[in-house]
Amino acid sequence: MDKILLGHGSGGKLMHQLIREYFSPAFGIEGTGDSAIVSLPPGRLAFTTDSYVVTPLFFPGGNIGDLAVHGTVNDLAVVGAEALYLTAGYIIEEGFPLADLKKIVASMAVASKKAGVRIVAGDTKVVNKGKADGLFINTSGIGVLREGAEIAASRIKAGDKVVISGEIGNHGIAILAERNKLSFAPPVVTDSRPLNGLVRAMLNVARDIHFMRDPTRGGVATTLKEAALESGLCIRLKEDSLPVPPQVRGACSLLGLDPLYVANEGILIAVLEEARADVVVAEMKSHPFGRHTTIIGEVV
Repeated sequence: MDKILLGHGSGGKLMHQLIREYFSPAFGIEGTGDSAIVSLPPGRLAFTTDSYVVTPLFFPGGNIGDLAVHGTVNDLAVVGAEALYLTAGYIIEEGFPLADLKKIVASMAVASKKAGVRIVAGDTKVVNKGKADGLFINTSGIGVLREGAEIAASRIKAGDKVVISGEIGNHGIAILAERNKLSFAPPVVTDSRPLNGLVRAMLNVARDIHFMRDPTRGGVATTLKEAALESGLCIRLKEDSLPVPPQVRGACSLLGLDPLYVANEGILIAVLEEARADVVVAEMKSHPFGRHTTIIGEVV
């Protein structure tokens, strides 16, 4: 047997075999109880959920599995929370290759370990062939807010600097290139990665960061537009400061896209006081995931 059958979602022998051979060893989940019982340190909690329906499931530099882990960890990180626990739900199409499922689950295990979080509960459902595009994943995450962290668009002030932690557009172009069988030199690779370590370093040197967000769907432009609308202020960007790599710029020109609207999965935008900007930028540049950090604009 090398493919998912409807029986894998029926609650019987095949489902238990799937859990025992694929999910439990990868995530270290023991037992089949209806809930995970976990301990949480004191403090305010942050809780988030996201669903992943990317096509193709495998792309340069990653796959839907590590993307799901990184995305949820990052959503917690940018509100100032330390991610602790994740859950994972899988909607699998009948006929999906078990070998691909094993690769995706293994990549989630590696990604969660690198991010310092645990996947503590999960669920699988199998749908008839043609009722899903291979595999959909939902991840939810819970974390504890760092003491003193108050990160919200409503705190943005005139004079604040806008900082970005890395190059723009790599993830979206990597997906489009793989989907449409396009080749670029050098190849465009997803930037999907966990940002909780970078955020931790930032908050160590400047706890009073006004706003953070990872510019995923809709890209940098949509993220900053939302921040401007919520704050009631205007955000002005310096076009020559935007870190768009040449291959992404070329791909966007070819495809008729604006790189500012292309999705990212491994960078963040921060808005903070001008007086703290240089200190925070220096700290970010010293982190492996922040080497391309730059100030791209200001609030007016």
